Amino acid sequence: MLKKSKIIAGSLVALFLMVVIFGGVGLAKEKVKLTATFAAPKERWDWLVDKALPVLKANHPELNIEFEYEVLPYDKTHDKLITMMIANTPRDLVSVDGIWLGEFAQGGLLKDITEEVKEWGRMDEYYAVNREGSKYNGKYYGIWSWTDARVLWYWPDLLEKAGVEPEDLTTWDGYIAAAEKLNNTLQNEGIEGVHLVGAPHSPDMFFPYLWMNGGKILEKRDGKWYPAFHKEAGIKALTFIKRQVEAGIKPQKQHFWGQEFADKRYAVMLEGSWLAGKFSKNITKEELENKIGMLPLFPTPSEEVDTATMAGGWVLAIPKTSRHQDLAWELMEIIQSPEIMSQFLAKFGYLPTQRVIAENPEYNKVLIESIPFFDKYTKILPLAHGRPNIPEYPQISEALRIAIEEVYYRGADPEVALTKAAQKVARILGWPGLVD
Repeated sequence: MLKKSKIIAGSLVALFLMVVIFGGVGLAKEKVKLTATFAAPKERWDWLVDKALPVLKANHPELNIEFEYEVLPYDKTHDKLITMMIANTPRDLVSVDGIWLGEFAQGGLLKDITEEVKEWGRMDEYYAVNREGSKYNGKYYGIWSWTDARVLWYWPDLLEKAGVEPEDLTTWDGYIAAAEKLNNTLQNEGIEGVHLVGAPHSPDMFFPYLWMNGGKILEKRDGKWYPAFHKEAGIKALTFIKRQVEAGIKPQKQHFWGQEFADKRYAVMLEGSWLAGKFSKNITKEELENKIGMLPLFPTPSEEVDTATMAGGWVLAIPKTSRHQDLAWELMEIIQSPEIMSQFLAKFGYLPTQRVIAENPEYNKVLIESIPFFDKYTKILPLAHGRPNIPEYPQISEALRIAIEEVYYRGADPEVALTKAAQKVARILGWPGLVD
């Protein structure tokens, strides 16, 4: 009997140990660490992660999900991403400037998410420019998550002093005449009438004039990219820029991204939507809208011509080195949800890439309440264009910068300057030279 009791007791102990050991294994959550590299500022990523990560965790109660991310200065992000991905450093999510997407995709560094996007079924809710800017060679390699727009800013009191109406700034002839009036009136006060970009990103200010005239930066020929900016539309665009210089508007080599306008050193400035952030944080939205003016446009050749602008912003993408691609995609989906993204845009003053956020009162109410001039931005967002996101774009931009500076500082003929640039670009793109 004693022997039997010992056997039973031993069996119970063994059973208890099995429950503890194997039951513990069953109860333990699998630990998953997601990693990411983003471009500054850090505050925006802290906010997004704080809102999106809990949703991902709630979707996967069986997992113990951690998220570790680094935030780099803009000028270090590109090279760091390239270095990491070539070295097969695991990363699950990265932020990519739109103009880098083609370089990264062509290099085989990003996951093709075309099938995920199709199954998701929401890309039709995005503006066309942002939808196309998320692709390379017809395949999706990321999602253009937020954007900005270049628009026309002005000081109403300075315009009034010079006898200029805001509407005068909407056409090429009116813009030139207004610049001359403003310069004549304000020159003794140390204020320039109109700002003109002479910094390295000057091509960004040429493109809207090109697009509004029906032109393109590049076009496809026999399946290859070919320069198109040197044609009639481009000549018109650069001729208008030359007219500005001839009217006394000085190209500014130093650029402070709107701070020079906020400091009231210029009466008029074509600059990005971020300019409003250069004013004191203590000023309310309503006070700012009463203090300065904004027109959602670049001046056009005539009132009959639709305006255009250039869209910038950031693309979220999944590197091929990701060890958790399904979770990374799910996190991207969560971030893109209108509920989270609308609050994010309102918090940081960015503009939506999603029509549903811009147009649906359920989501745009918070943007109208928090972003100065938001109702005006909605008029120009559908008219925005993007730069080519091909690997050769930096060289193309540099060739155009040189052409623009030849017009600025040497009085070059716009057609001649653009033709020279197009010859360079044709060779960059693999052509023997211009073939038309």
